Amino acid sequence: MAVSLCHPPTGTAPVLLAELKPGRPQRYDWKSSCETWSVAFSPDGAWFAWSQGHCVVKLIPWPLGEAELGCKTSERKSRGGKAETWSRGAAKEKTLECGQIVWGLAFSAWPAAEDGDTDPACAVGLPCLVLATGLNNGQIKVWEVQTGHLLFSLLGHQDVVRDLSFAPNGSPILVSASRDKTLRVWDLSRDGRQVQVLSGHVQWVYCCSISPDCSMLCSAAGEKSALLWSMRSYTLIRRLEGHQSSVVSCDFSPDSALLVTASYDACVIMWDPYTGEQLRTLRHVPLHSTLDSSSEIHTSSLRSVCFSPEGLYLATVADDRLLRIWALELRSPVAFAPMTNGLCCMYFPHGGFIATGTRDGHVQFWTAPRVLSSLKHLCRKALRTFLTTYQVLALPIPRKLKEFLTYRTF
Repeated sequence: MAVSLCHPPTGTAPVLLAELKPGRPQRYDWKSSCETWSVAFSPDGAWFAWSQGHCVVKLIPWPLGEAELGCKTSERKSRGGKAETWSRGAAKEKTLECGQIVWGLAFSAWPAAEDGDTDPACAVGLPCLVLATGLNNGQIKVWEVQTGHLLFSLLGHQDVVRDLSFAPNGSPILVSASRDKTLRVWDLSRDGRQVQVLSGHVQWVYCCSISPDCSMLCSAAGEKSALLWSMRSYTLIRRLEGHQSSVVSCDFSPDSALLVTASYDACVIMWDPYTGEQLRTLRHVPLHSTLDSSSEIHTSSLRSVCFSPEGLYLATVADDRLLRIWALELRSPVAFAPMTNGLCCMYFPHGGFIATGTRDGHVQFWTAPRVLSSLKHLCRKALRTFLTTYQVLALPIPRKLKEFLTYRTF
């Protein structure tokens, strides 16, 4: 693995802090073997997972060590399929050999073990961290992060597991999205039992996202509409229709009051998931200076969208080779940076950084705007965490305040 870093100058545009490159040569005889389709930070920000291609996942302690992040490059290559580790304080980097191309990644805290529990995965009274990996053959492998041990192999999907999402409340519920056009719900507390199959898409399912309040699930497939599901009854709530091409990515705001969907039509739509209302459309206008003459017409097709941890910014990655940062209240990006062949993006859970994965198997780390949330936004976020749009509208408060609390004052 090659690691490089340069210290950032001052400025508002995202700055490339570091780039990790696979230590193995590309295998040109294996299609789709080297792309970084997914990156993930653990909820506590202590680990970073990178599906670097070649059927392996890198588990990297965070923050990245200064010794590996000088403004120079060093190579670290895997040996004979064995787990690769080196000390960085108490944590060690690991390589998980998955045996198949890895498409989806998701972290979750494992429930603490009870006295008398014979499961050796976690010490008594101490929660541990698990990583789920979605594979090319339809299998899902779940690993214990600290030891690198394989805990479960979940079978059921008939095609690529494209995306994974754990319930954010720490429960052992995992949702998987697959090219077999279904979503499946798994309960890891019941030995990984499959508890539900969600059918309704007619194309490959690209993305799934569970709302932070664990009440809703959004799924995006190669269709012009996204589907919204109840996480309580596992039934379809509504179709979100408004895009002109395939919807490929979706994410909820930290208070569950907003949902964003990204599409090949070069637009991000911001929705109220409770009412299905379209609140805003963000259009990705090509910046021709960054494109070459061989670019195709779909250069602004979206690949990924994600909310910042405080809920005031969005990040998007598009085929026009730009990382864009959007402020919630504005219709144009507040910052952008050139990148190559981006496929996915994710914010660091405590803010300040964005990780992006690329088609050549690299992962890049960027600066992101740090913001001190206003008291108004903090109050709105606190209220919307437990109040639906309908409950807010029923409150005996002024109309302007209702509009602010339901994000209608953009």
